[in-house]
Amino acid sequence: MTASARLSLCNCFASRKAARLITKLYEDRLATVGVTSTQFSILVYVDEVNAASMKELVEVLAMERTSVVRALQPLERDGFLAIGPHEEDARRNVVRLTDAGRRKLAEAMPVWQAAQEEFERRFGQELAGQLRETVHEMAHEMGHEMG
Repeated sequence: MTASARLSLCNCFASRKAARLITKLYEDRLATVGVTSTQFSILVYVDEVNAASMKELVEVLAMERTSVVRALQPLERDGFLAIGPHEEDARRNVVRLTDAGRRKLAEAMPVWQAAQEEFERRFGQELAGQLRETVHEMAHEMGHEMG
């Protein structure tokens, strides 16, 4: 069996390649408003929950803590997020969206929507829905809840 045949049968290779291709579609669109797809996800999640702990972000994004920190740094630097003590437990830091962050999210939403529509136009709403459902099931099975 050739190396390319072995790779074509590898679930890990296939899923990582699919993730890179899908991510590129979104990254190309979101770059026009100055955020990455990961940063967009962070803005959406923090907006939804109001204040997110690092542990929550790591879990929701299914990323290593250091990767989450790297994604947060430019958002904090640019004033879109504020990181500070939790209201009830000062030993815990939480991430909050600032007014500038809400404006950035509002700017990014139509761009993200255009990426969503492009993906569904190219691959169909049914496949898109199946993909999301499969990922949700896999995340649950592996102990990572999705947002």
